[in-house]
Amino acid sequence: MKRVFLIVLDSFGIGEMEDAAQFGDAGTNTLRSVSSSSFFCLPNLKKLGLFDIDGVDFIEGTGAPAARIARMKERSKGKDTTIGHWEIAGIWSMKPLPTYPAGFPDEVLSEFSKRTGRGVLCNRPYSGTEVIRVYGDEHVRTGDLIVYTSADSVFQIAAHESVVPVEQLYEYCRTAREILKGEHGVGRVIARPFIGESGHYERTPRRHDFSLEPPEKTMLDRLMEHGKDVIAVGKIWDIFAGRGMTEHVYTTGNADGMNQTLSYLARDFEGLCFINLVDYDMLYGHRNDIDGYAKALAAFDQWLPEFLSGLRDEDVLMITADHGCDPGYTVSTDHSREYTPFLMTGKHIVPANLGTRESFADIAATVLDYFEIPNDGNGTSML
Repeated sequence: MKRVFLIVLDSFGIGEMEDAAQFGDAGTNTLRSVSSSSFFCLPNLKKLGLFDIDGVDFIEGTGAPAARIARMKERSKGKDTTIGHWEIAGIWSMKPLPTYPAGFPDEVLSEFSKRTGRGVLCNRPYSGTEVIRVYGDEHVRTGDLIVYTSADSVFQIAAHESVVPVEQLYEYCRTAREILKGEHGVGRVIARPFIGESGHYERTPRRHDFSLEPPEKTMLDRLMEHGKDVIAVGKIWDIFAGRGMTEHVYTTGNADGMNQTLSYLARDFEGLCFINLVDYDMLYGHRNDIDGYAKALAAFDQWLPEFLSGLRDEDVLMITADHGCDPGYTVSTDHSREYTPFLMTGKHIVPANLGTRESFADIAATVLDYFEIPNDGNGTSML
């Protein structure tokens, strides 16, 4: 019974890509920044070969990685969660999803207000924690929705849970998702509920993403077509708009995501368990919290031996990322255009350094190859 566990360490980039300057990200390196922390301790990832990957020349590697390793290049024109995960699943996005550095146009907001019956505050790129600090009081007083964006292709709606119940906020997001199609088809509409009193607002874990449906078949679709299980842990369900999955579970953060993954490790299934661990990006990268990021990586590293000890003979573990978010890059708190790591291990996986790959889609090709499913999409197998 073959099983693949594909874990995405959300935003764990390992150095700027050659076109990073075109995205405003020259000099970014998430791994380098995090490695400066006194809390940085990754002995198990080191053993697998993380520091032996191409370009990681600022930390001493083992010289003999225990896993099959590679540096992954993003072929798509973007650096966000949706495009990154879609490429991991085999889709190249050669046209960037729309972004709104000057805010959303009146045609979008007027229709949104008409259909929700509420006004709009902000309508600018903003930090998620800062936007509720600045606009939270006015939102609580008026009931108007805080609508904001970022450097990514997102339409975000923040609302206090006592003013807009979470299920109602989700409904407003579904309304926005219906409006934001075609030329305004942003990658994600995101519900950002928060709680607390004036001066002490804080976001809750009841965030929910409403993504565009992938424009082509993904490896998830192909696995399902061939009768395999496709289990989504964390925000994977949202990223793919629920398509190509047989089962899903949301998580409250990394610790919950790792616990859920251990639960699936103990279960019988044949197919893919696709996991996103989001805290690196959401809690630490975007907040320039180097120590927090390092602690979260160390916690994952400490968890790894327990997971690896439970792998069965035909199990494969893959570890990668979807983009960067350098917490040491003070010019911006946005995602960064970086290479990502790839580590693959299992009892029958031969360790090797595969150099630099030309696309994240090689991961999809490898998964399909392992299950002996023809790949009529993008990517080249690394099996």
